[in-house]
Amino acid sequence: MLILGLDPSLSCTGWGVLRVEGSRIAHLANGEIRTQPRAPIALRLHYLHDGIAAVIAAYAPDRAAAEEVFVNKNPQSTLKLAQARGCVLAACGARGLSVREHAARAVKKAVVGTGGADKTQVQAMLAVLLPGVAVAGADAADALAVAIADAHLG
Repeated sequence: MLILGLDPSLSCTGWGVLRVEGSRIAHLANGEIRTQPRAPIALRLHYLHDGIAAVIAAYAPDRAAAEEVFVNKNPQSTLKLAQARGCVLAACGARGLSVREHAARAVKKAVVGTGGADKTQVQAMLAVLLPGVAVAGADAADALAVAIADAHLG
């Protein structure tokens, strides 16, 4: 089974593809899709959509996984996150790909062993679970963590 992990954001959406066979997990690819901060919102969303559509076309995952929505203190940030997330999920839906959602605490617990883990702990555990893998950045690392959690949470 191939799982596409997603960490949507308007500025930088992370993605990671894993092959899961029983309890074995193998890294296939990861990356980040960055948008231009000064570009119009519609263009940025279109770029994210096309970027994820290209990843889906290239790797043909069996399903996708993303963290559940969380609310920021800043309503504008929450709105931008929701727009980016909706566009990324629409790219999955357009290709018939189901998307499973997991709470951030559940992802951290599945990867690190505690729901209160910070980003540094998650990235350190990724290095243990996926030795030798070059991770494209923090957002790609988060996407890989979501994919690993999805594999463990079934």
